[in-house]
Amino acid sequence: MKNFMEIIRKRRTIRQFKPRKLSRDILLNLADVGRLAPSAANLQPLEFLIVDDKEIRTEVFSCLRWAAYISPAGDPKPAHEPAAYIIILVNTDIREKGFEYDVGAAAENIILGAAGQSVGSCWLISINRERLREVLSIPDNYRIDSVIALGYPAERSVVEDFSGSVKYWKDDEGVFHVPKRKLEGVLHLNGFGRRIKK
Repeated sequence: MKNFMEIIRKRRTIRQFKPRKLSRDILLNLADVGRLAPSAANLQPLEFLIVDDKEIRTEVFSCLRWAAYISPAGDPKPAHEPAAYIIILVNTDIREKGFEYDVGAAAENIILGAAGQSVGSCWLISINRERLREVLSIPDNYRIDSVIALGYPAERSVVEDFSGSVKYWKDDEGVFHVPKRKLEGVLHLNGFGRRIKK
């Protein structure tokens, strides 16, 4: 297995995927690591809906909005759509509010688990939830929180130093550039405002 810290540092959002199937075993393992994430008060309100059927994937794709800063240029091109999705659901009979931390932990487990297997991902929250609920027959007592698109990457994405704008962009070769603030700009040591230099 790859060095875990290296997996975290290299993980980037992917929006163009190779037309290659993901194995059901990979998808089940990713749902399982989502299930094992921390849960507030251990209530475990999350459930996971895997979609890997081609026709249903097409329906799910139509419910999603992609790279807001550069749409439609950042949207998956034909034949570069995701190979599968994991939809994160919240059982509101268990928890109606305060589930966001659970979702974040579960989604990050799924995303990093995917990256560790060289699978790209895109965590989406801009969703036509009403339509998606209909497509997947999701009961009303389940909140559709987010969708994680998955597949083998067909593009490259790199980190750039933040220089005043958080907007990501694509260069002429199709490489995504994602601005991130430097560690020394967000880190405080033993009290607020006490900075360290790398």
